[in-house]
Amino acid sequence: MNPVLFSVEDNFTMTEAGKKNLRNLSEEFKCHIISLKPDIFTQKKIMRKTFEKYGKPTWFIDRLIYSYPFAMAAKFNTPLLVYGENVSYEYGGTDSVETPSAKGIFLNGVASDLDIHEFLDEDIKEQNLQLFFDPNKNKADLEKLEPIYLSYFVKWNSYQNYIFAKKRGFSDLQGEWDRSHCIETFDQVDSIAYILHAWLKYPKFGHAGASDYASRLIRYKLLSREEAVKLVNEKDHKLDNKVVEDFCAFVGYSKNEFYQILEKHYNKDLFYQNEYGEFKLKNPLV
Repeated sequence: MNPVLFSVEDNFTMTEAGKKNLRNLSEEFKCHIISLKPDIFTQKKIMRKTFEKYGKPTWFIDRLIYSYPFAMAAKFNTPLLVYGENVSYEYGGTDSVETPSAKGIFLNGVASDLDIHEFLDEDIKEQNLQLFFDPNKNKADLEKLEPIYLSYFVKWNSYQNYIFAKKRGFSDLQGEWDRSHCIETFDQVDSIAYILHAWLKYPKFGHAGASDYASRLIRYKLLSREEAVKLVNEKDHKLDNKVVEDFCAFVGYSKNEFYQILEKHYNKDLFYQNEYGEFKLKNPLV
């Protein structure tokens, strides 16, 4: 094969690990990389809208991560598209059966459930969103493509993948950044503000990235349940201040504005506010 890598950058501040890893992919695997840096003006405006209304600040980027490779594969007549894992199957979604085909990737809930037309206004036109691949409008192109999930053919284990990558030059965040709401140093390490999207599961559903990884590490037999509960209770709720500052600096919020919006997304069925105004789980993990 003669692969080409399609990459979507999020315009947030890149970590040193992220810079090294992008270079390492090209050098170690001898692959060309076609990288998209989205229109910053459009990204800012849509991020504000999706954060304020839905608590989904990175929806614009997540949609491009899925749709940009489809659009480019159709453009370059590169029919075989290889994605990593099916997130809806691996991490808990609507897919109860694993399939080799990734043609249903737009239905996995991460970036599929918002109508892009609600973001159109006097500043944002359809041409600003032209790299969104719409499976309903681009049916002819979709039929020509063969997108697959690698996780169907290779047993998917996040920690094992990390060890595999590390032996081939991957850089984690050890020594660079101790993220206060994460229990690992190797997932979603490319930029600073992007991991806000994963943490926002916490106010809406009562669990975030620490819970996700603790559950996986139990399944991988790398943690006991008791160890996992301790880590989750210590980390899950602690949104990293560096993430907040980078996101606010990019989209143009003050911290006060950010936290006022954030408070609206707390699920009152799951949380109460204590005498200090802090949101606490009604039924903490034990």
